[in-house]
Amino acid sequence: MLYLVEHFYSIQGEGRYTGVPSLFFRFGGCNMRCEGFGCVQTSHEGVEVLGCDTVYAVNKEYFSSKWIPITKTEQLLHIMDMYELPDNVDVVLTGGEPLLNYNDEIFLEFIKYLRENGFRVTFETNATINIDFEKYPVYKECVYALSVKLSNSHESFSKRVKPDAIFSYAQNAKEAFFKFSIDEASIDLGLDDEIDEIISYAPFLQVYCMPLGGSKKEIEKNSEPLIEFCKTKGYTYSDRLHIRIWDQNHGV
Repeated sequence: MLYLVEHFYSIQGEGRYTGVPSLFFRFGGCNMRCEGFGCVQTSHEGVEVLGCDTVYAVNKEYFSSKWIPITKTEQLLHIMDMYELPDNVDVVLTGGEPLLNYNDEIFLEFIKYLRENGFRVTFETNATINIDFEKYPVYKECVYALSVKLSNSHESFSKRVKPDAIFSYAQNAKEAFFKFSIDEASIDLGLDDEIDEIISYAPFLQVYCMPLGGSKKEIEKNSEPLIEFCKTKGYTYSDRLHIRIWDQNHGV
């Protein structure tokens, strides 16, 4: 079953297309928990749930009221009609992990519609889903922000790093780039060796590093050390404008 958690029209807050007006679709479901990121959100029942900064799109058990079942493509097209959009605005599909749905018929029809109508489609993905690009060639026309998770997520290496999938994205995608979430403590623990290993599977892709955090306070704490890290390694620093401006990571 395909679930949509939220949709909103805003600007892209991070990565290669920072500042570009974008229509976001956040889908429910993920193959990771990333409790090491330390973000907490309270459910309607008052339960504090630990995970990433979009835990409500990961944990259906406590946030099921936000998960809207999508049973036909027209539901997604109707959402697009709700907004007064400029021509060919960017459409960003995020989660959770949106590519868990890559072979879902409704999801696939939606991607085909977007591309046929001139929209740039960007997936924000953890890069663990090995898409069959030959069977589903429309995915070759899309952009992929490869947010491969690091050890600060507290997920095991074998679960969060899939070399074959990373290489496949790099070889087949219209565009792909790495995007890592990093905090000050992780820099001190020698995270650069870990990143070096991951990017070795696609060494020609640009590397963006963004400060870890689900609040403006956390972002500000981690920004300066990360900028120094990027200066040393030659990576591109990516701010998180949506959190910096609105102090939240959803619905803005």
